[in-house]
Amino acid sequence: MRKESSQWRWRAAGAVIVIAASAALWTWWAEDHPREERRLRVLVHDHLEQWFPDQMATNDGWHGLHPRTAPGAAAAAHVVLVHGLDEPGTIWDDLIPALNAAGARVWEFRYPNDQGIDRDAAYLAEHWPTLPTDQPVVLVGHSMGGLVIRDFVSRWRHPVSLPTRVTGPPVRGVILGATPNHGSEWARLRVWLELRDQFHLGTDRRYSLFAALRDGTGEAKIDLRPGSDFLTELNARPWPQEVPVLLIGGVLLPPESQWRAGIAQAAADTQSAELGETLDAWWSSLADGLGDGVVTLESLALPEAAPPIIVEASHRGMFLRYLPGDPQPPAIPHVIAALHAWGHD
Repeated sequence: MRKESSQWRWRAAGAVIVIAASAALWTWWAEDHPREERRLRVLVHDHLEQWFPDQMATNDGWHGLHPRTAPGAAAAAHVVLVHGLDEPGTIWDDLIPALNAAGARVWEFRYPNDQGIDRDAAYLAEHWPTLPTDQPVVLVGHSMGGLVIRDFVSRWRHPVSLPTRVTGPPVRGVILGATPNHGSEWARLRVWLELRDQFHLGTDRRYSLFAALRDGTGEAKIDLRPGSDFLTELNARPWPQEVPVLLIGGVLLPPESQWRAGIAQAAADTQSAELGETLDAWWSSLADGLGDGVVTLESLALPEAAPPIIVEASHRGMFLRYLPGDPQPPAIPHVIAALHAWGHD
């Protein structure tokens, strides 16, 4: 019995070592071959759709375009909300009531967000003709959702010097909140975001193997890496001048006026202007590099937009309260103000 028990332990240890080594080898190879990794993931996704068409179909009641305003209500603006990577479904819980109170008619777009971002944009294009055409639409995106919007607008609805590829209402304007326009290194941790997405208990989703696979096989995290093929092509594509863009970003550090006052006081107390200059340069670089904890301030910028509005908030906290008694998330007033401004242009 002891011999059999010892053999079992050695076999179990060997299996763990093999699995760990395989994972390490895959990670090493994938880091150096993102283009090939993406092709492989797309191939797996396509085969799953062929082999399991019913289980992989997105007509599951979760994905698609969902109205979030009572039918028949008069609307001062039409708004479509596009969530980010592995969003469990709560990011718009505070914005939707605010939009409805401002007289907007709102739709929430949910898409298989672990697949390639270009496929997400194509999925939005598939649903776009179902929107009413009596008013143009303002698109609001959080995080990766902003990249879906940019790809949809510039490639499908308003391509520059090319005919439109989809019918439906025109786009009145675009609001991008915490969008990594130049990528985010946090995309490498997609597997943990996937767990948050699939196991979140506050929505009507329940975990299953096909629920996870239906969202994609991880192509999005490759598209989100700085310098990816997707971002390089998207950022080189011209943007339609008739569609204004508002950028909103978050910082986890105190407002600039507060930390500059603190640095000035430290320099005065030590009678060292050099210390003040050193602290100022260090704190500025820290704020730019940290951003909202997921997207740096540097990654927000776009040539076709004014410098981003910066709010003091985390990546999700700019749109969502963490506790019921918290104040209104700081990005919401800027969204409402943009709707009013564009409605009167």
